[in-house]
Amino acid sequence: MKIKGAIFDMDGTLVDSLSFWDDLWGRIGERYLGVKSFKPSEEVDKSVRTMIFSQAMRYVKEVCEIDASAEEITEFGTSSLADFYRDVVGLKDGARELLDALASKGIKMCLATATDMKYVNIALDKLDLRKYFAAVMSCADIGKGKDQPDIYLGAADALGYEREDICVFEDSYVALETAKSIGLKTVGIFDKNNFGQDRLEKASDVYLGENRSLAELISVIE
Repeated sequence: MKIKGAIFDMDGTLVDSLSFWDDLWGRIGERYLGVKSFKPSEEVDKSVRTMIFSQAMRYVKEVCEIDASAEEITEFGTSSLADFYRDVVGLKDGARELLDALASKGIKMCLATATDMKYVNIALDKLDLRKYFAAVMSCADIGKGKDQPDIYLGAADALGYEREDICVFEDSYVALETAKSIGLKTVGIFDKNNFGQDRLEKASDVYLGENRSLAELISVIE
């Protein structure tokens, strides 16, 4: 696959952080629903993982019928998120090798994430990732999730290349289907905490399956 630019998702793609939702569901259940091992429906769990976090927490309040204000449930969710990014998250296997290789090939990179920049900045500094990206963008600032193309259009503009010369690296089929719909090349990356691997693979020009290292993509990218 010959490309000039690359757009990377962060959570579940480069950073092993999607287990946060499993932890948060338990906390929500114990605090608000009287259930210690709470887990929502697959549809709800799948939906929140591509939403802006504040939007996701409002959605959780509504679908779980939580008797608390949107402000309270959002504060409850965010109170542990900074510590999670600071103390828990690490890179996915082969992520640094891939980023180093793309940088050495002169491929310009942009980070496009649904995560709020407050937490993105914590992760970038903790994992020494900032140096790889010409631009960093968040759906939280744009106001639209990855079911809409806005963040990818903005990232493509920041890279300054034609869409057919840019590849998006994502672990979410919702996001990758959006990227593909506007003419971007696509690489789908398996994450055990995400749903819809069949759809992710279908939306991928290149698919990296379970127990595969991101470093394996180096030989695919020209």
